[in-house]
Amino acid sequence: MIKSPIKLAAVATFLTAPFFLVSPPVIAAGGGGGGGGGGGGDPYGSSYSGPASSSPQQRDRKTTRRTKKPTKQSAFDDPAFREAYRTAYATIYERNDYLAAIDQLHALKHDDQPNVANLIGYSYRKLGDFREAQLWYERALKADPNHVLTWNYYGLWQIEQGNREQAQYHLTRIAAICGTGCDEYRSLAAALEKPPGTGLVY
Repeated sequence: MIKSPIKLAAVATFLTAPFFLVSPPVIAAGGGGGGGGGGGGDPYGSSYSGPASSSPQQRDRKTTRRTKKPTKQSAFDDPAFREAYRTAYATIYERNDYLAAIDQLHALKHDDQPNVANLIGYSYRKLGDFREAQLWYERALKADPNHVLTWNYYGLWQIEQGNREQAQYHLTRIAAICGTGCDEYRSLAAALEKPPGTGLVY
């Protein structure tokens, strides 16, 4: 009679032991893999370290990202906005009338749209108002940290201010966004190769 409960306890322990030995590594592998995958190649620099990409939370995050990104450009869905933006663009690059362009860009009522904020910054820079230009470049990058043309123009601003190390940082940001073959990278790299004090034509 005494041996029977001991045998039953031994058998029960033996049968449940494999479950405990197998279970923790499965849980650890799932959690560890998700943390590395979630924070790893996130182009948005997110510190998110949630589940692996196959989980619903990760899919929701990606879906949210896809739906958020177009809202930054949604003003361009409006034909009237597009036409007014083109007019301001031509005022800057064809007529070099930067004061008029600033008024035209403000009239769009989308100062936080990165393309608009960047061109306002560019116009102030061309007028020699470097402090105001900096504020608008930073506003554009706040709206879209991957706005490559702002990184380019702001990098040129840095060179004009004598901040070549900072301009080099901007160049590395551009490379991370669009590579070393894009126009924005090539033009900033060319400006950095010029001797300090050389007037920029950009």
